[in-house]
Amino acid sequence: MDGATAVAVTGDGTGETQYTTTSTVDSFVAAALGFTGRVVLTVGDGVPQRDKLSWWENRPLYGWKVLVPRTKEQAGAMSARLRAYGAIPCEVPTIAVEPPRTPAQMERAVKGLVDGRYAWVIFTSVNAVRAVWEKFAEHGLDARHFGGVKIACIGEATADAVRAFGIQPELIPSGEQSSEGLLAEFSPHDEVLDPVGRVLLPRADIATETLAAGLTERGWEVDDVTAYRTVRAAPPPAEIRDAIKSGGFDAVLFTSSSTVRNLVGIAGKPHARTVVAVIGPKTAETATEFGLRVDVQPPHASVPDLVEALAAYAVELREKLAAMPAKQRRGSKVQGPTALRFR
Repeated sequence: MDGATAVAVTGDGTGETQYTTTSTVDSFVAAALGFTGRVVLTVGDGVPQRDKLSWWENRPLYGWKVLVPRTKEQAGAMSARLRAYGAIPCEVPTIAVEPPRTPAQMERAVKGLVDGRYAWVIFTSVNAVRAVWEKFAEHGLDARHFGGVKIACIGEATADAVRAFGIQPELIPSGEQSSEGLLAEFSPHDEVLDPVGRVLLPRADIATETLAAGLTERGWEVDDVTAYRTVRAAPPPAEIRDAIKSGGFDAVLFTSSSTVRNLVGIAGKPHARTVVAVIGPKTAETATEFGLRVDVQPPHASVPDLVEALAAYAVELREKLAAMPAKQRRGSKVQGPTALRFR
């Protein structure tokens, strides 16, 4: 063949780290040095079409190693979305969920729900939903015993957990999905329209008082009940801790203030070149308090929006790197796969 014929060399074909470089028949051996796994050669006129057709390697987060500090039960959906964008997620549980030390509060709360003591139940997390339904199951109860009680959820993820049990929430914040966002849309108590003036708020033992205080100001009586406890998980393996502190991860996604505190507590602060993405303003405040630079925050506090915002940031970063001179690219703060493609 003509020595100038185009050749594409692909290493780790179909793998998470698949990488392709283009060359010619005369020089493709040198171009393939260092490639691992299944190596594929593409020869001829089809090679120039790579830029148009190579969707696999052109996904926004392709090759990014992303740290997901969530409980094992919660990490699955986020990891699946990250993989769809081409990332390589690494799940590191930072908290473990345990029952309250004394079950008496939850026992009284469940009895109150059945007896019509509450006008509203407000769920602030998926864990709170799970804790209430587990207590229902212990007593042989089901969704029918929520008859006459209105349900509010702090965000869409929590609302989906409620819907999974066959109940449609009455209130989900249309704006900011936080305690403040929920309070902004929660009606004050009216003695005529609301003959029952009590609200059940099943939450974690470390929850802030913002929501309970705001409801009280609006004239509601609030039963702020500890539905579950969050405890710090065991430290991850040494190689994970080293990767976190040395910049082995391209990004880290924080979904709550507790994930920030606990990750730093069990594994140390992420390296300065790691992209930090947070789900909302409270999490951003906590990250800043711990000396982290917040790079990504979605307009709406949800896991899908958080992953999408990170993907958009990666595209923006790639475009900036592509426009840089080669020397500046080498000094860029991001040393992961996005930067490597331009070296």
